[in-house]
Amino acid sequence: MPDQHPRWLRGTDLLLLAVALVWGTSYGVVKHALAFYPVLGLLALRFGITFVLLSPALRALRGARLSSLAGVFVAGALLFGIFLAETFGVLLTQASSAAFLISLCVVLTPLVEWALLRRRPTRAEWVAAALSLVGAWLLGGGRFAPGRGDALVLLAALLRALNVCVTKRAMRDPALKPLAVTAVQAGFVSCGSIVMALAFAPAQWRPLPSFDAHPAFWISMLYLVIACTLFAFFVQNYAVSRSSPTRVALLMGSEPAFGALFACVWLGERLPVSAWLGGMLIVAASLLATVRWRRAPADAATSWKTLGRASAE
Repeated sequence: MPDQHPRWLRGTDLLLLAVALVWGTSYGVVKHALAFYPVLGLLALRFGITFVLLSPALRALRGARLSSLAGVFVAGALLFGIFLAETFGVLLTQASSAAFLISLCVVLTPLVEWALLRRRPTRAEWVAAALSLVGAWLLGGGRFAPGRGDALVLLAALLRALNVCVTKRAMRDPALKPLAVTAVQAGFVSCGSIVMALAFAPAQWRPLPSFDAHPAFWISMLYLVIACTLFAFFVQNYAVSRSSPTRVALLMGSEPAFGALFACVWLGERLPVSAWLGGMLIVAASLLATVRWRRAPADAATSWKTLGRASAE
């Protein structure tokens, strides 16, 4: 049975839009921070600080089932893969292009949810997927031949879809709290980044920039930790526990618009008209699916059918 979306989710909807805003701007902030510190070191620092701040919440894991804990660890591994692919992708492509391409998780999430959670996408979600694919085609200038950076960001989009569905399955356990799940995910990304840097890329591990010499780096890091990690992942985990992964992905579909606008204003990047049109189609598809879904939920349709049968009898 499709998830129901009662009125009290409106506050969560606004929080998810706020997440779309901060994640859209994060591409430009990450690209700026990478000018001072390498990828793996940046991930280890960002998520290590987050893990330390959230570590008191780990006490809530004691009452969780082992299968649920396993799901949380899988979600943590997927999140590490997301940020590895996404951060290296941002390094190799334009921040605005990365923000647009990552929105393809809106297309992939309904399919992954259907495969893993057995919830079939609605008609509106299929329409949104088709529009998003057209938008991605326009974004590539009428062709689909991504470079190394674009391919990595597309991989991150697929891993995002998997991550949100795995998190949804794990958080069916009422003992799991969003803050505790966020702490586990942050710890997994930080530890994974440290291990990978020490084992395969020692040059990624170097002394941190001093605040006196590089205050812009630490301002960027503060924004990435507080807004883009603590706030954003808590809201996503909280929303996933109360709604469907597809709905969460659709509500955050405005992320590429914020990302492109921020990249153009702050980084001075420029996109052709076709790319802007493609990005607008992706955002419009997300909004269309969300609005139609709220106005015609499955339970309402079932109620009308039941009423019609009763009248006929």
